[in-house]
Parts: sequence; C-alpha cells; structure tokens
Amino acid sequence: MRRVLLLFLDGVGAGEADAAVNPFLVARLPHLATLLDGALPLAGVRASFGNASLAPLDATLGVPGLPQSGTGQTALFTGLNAAALHGRHHGPWVPVSLRARLGEQSVLARAVAAGCDVAFANAYPEEAITGAEGPRLSARAGRGALPPGGSARAQHFQRAGPLFLRAAPPLAARAAGLLTRHTPELERGDAVASEIVNEVWRERLGRTSLPHVSAAGAGANLARIAAAHDLTVFAHYSTDAAGHLGSMDQAIAALELVDEFLGGLLAASPPELLTLVVSDHGNIEDVRNGHTRHPALGLVIGQGHAGIAPRLHAITDVVPAIAAWLRLD
Repeated sequence: MRRVLLLFLDGVGAGEADAAVNPFLVARLPHLATLLDGALPLAGVRASFGNASLAPLDATLGVPGLPQSGTGQTALFTGLNAAALHGRHHGPWVPVSLRARLGEQSVLARAVAAGCDVAFANAYPEEAITGAEGPRLSARAGRGALPPGGSARAQHFQRAGPLFLRAAPPLAARAAGLLTRHTPELERGDAVASEIVNEVWRERLGRTSLPHVSAAGAGANLARIAAAHDLTVFAHYSTDAAGHLGSMDQAIAALELVDEFLGGLLAASPPELLTLVVSDHGNIEDVRNGHTRHPALGLVIGQGHAGIAPRLHAITDVVPAIAAWLRLD
C-alpha cells in the first residue's frame, strides 16, 4: 500500500549560509536537524539521508521576475508551468485565467478521478463555505480565520467573495469536492487549522469549544488523517506571512512552530507514508527581501524518498512524482 502526504509550506526557500539573514541557521529546529543529520535547507544543497532527501526546487520556471504565490501554487499543484501560461509570475492569488485548469488538473482532482481515497486536511469555517459564492474574507481569514463581528458575521461573509478561495490549495480542494472539513472535524482532531494550532479559531471566531492543541498534537492528527487516505494535502501559510514581516524573531517563531508540527507528524506517521514537504517560492529564508529567487523547499521523507528525490528539480515536478508513486496514470 502506498500513501502520500503533500505538506505545503508557503514561502519557504533554501537560502544562503548567512546567520544574519537566514533564520534556519538561528532557529531551534531539533526535528529537522535530526531528520537531515544536522544539514539545513540551503541553496544548492541536494542530499540524501537515512529517512529523508533534500531536493531544492526551481521556482522561477524560466520566467523573469520574482516568483509569486498564485502562479507558483498553481504550478506546484498541477505540474503546469503556470507562470509561462500566464505570461508572468502572479500573486498572491491564482489568476482567473488559470483557475479552471487548476480545478481540472490538480493532483487532488487527478487522484479522485483515479479512484483514490483523498483528503484535504485543512479546516475552514463553515459559514465561509456556506457563503462561498459571496464573502470577501481578509487575507488572515483565508488562512483559516475570519474577522470578528458577532451575529452579523455570517451575513457579512455572504455579501462578498472569499479571498481564501483564490489560493490554490482550497481552490483545488473545492473543485475536487474535498473542501469538507469544518468546526466539528477540527474539534474531533479530524482536521488541522491552517495555522496548525487552534488559537486563531478560538480567539477570532469565538470557537472556545475547540481544544487547545499543540503543534506536535496537530502533527499527530495530520498523521492519523494521512494514514487513512491514499493522498492527503495540508497547506500552511504563516511561513510566508512571517517572511513578509522582515523580522528575524517572527521568522524564527514560524519555523520553530513548523518544526514542532513536523516532529509530531513524523512520530505518528505509518511506515508506508511518503511525505513531501514543499513550497511555492522563497521568502522566509532571507528576512531582508520578501520573495526571493532561491530554490523553493523540497524535502522528501519516508520509504522511497531516495527514489523520488532525484525526480524533483522544479516545483512543476512535484505532481508528476506523486502521480508516478500512486500510479495515477
């Protein structure tokens, strides 16, 4: 049996070995360090270890300019050179001209069409989905939270269009019929908040019934979801948000949260699970610049990692590698 987890981290690149600007060299990342025998995701470093391989991914795709989330995520989730198709790098949202292709050709849609058991593990507030033809959510809301507003909140969301449905992961999930995990699933541990922990939901949405969950506990929940499906996708965006702040402290905190999450995930993962931790473009690895031209993060973990990693050279290679591993074609 083959199972794959696609763990998407927004805005994480393989940067330079400069501790003054690269938080990977300063943050406490014990789980990543153990996994990579002390190595770190640095530009040009392609290596294989006992249970993991580093495979930095070109995000420029031969198109001038800085890589952006809209076309980068579309390329990552479809295998298409979205920047070339669109004529330029575009972000933060998926260009309207590419949304149909994303919906039809995403790895989620392909896996569903092939008869696989597929999960999109992110939880989204149900009132946002109910008003999905309308609400205009904030960028913060698109990462799993909605602005406060008491009883009028749902009416507000139904009046304008949801920004989160312009990002590639939920767009692809909705098109594949997989945008189905909400408050009850998050409460049971059958979903994971986009922020990993539940505090934004508790504080901004008033979902005080939700349990406090550590990053490690959320990772264990994701492992349990992945153990029950052929393909599981989870998307986390706070790494890109931290990178845009230009703060070393914020970048360190974001990476340390992800490391704890990864530790909980790996400790609970079944032996047959192949995990791909990938990004759409660089950002957080250099706190000076915002988006970068550095290679995007590519990390393959689990049985078969040494065979998959050599296939990965650009963000467009991720879907073909997953399709081959799951024999989708």
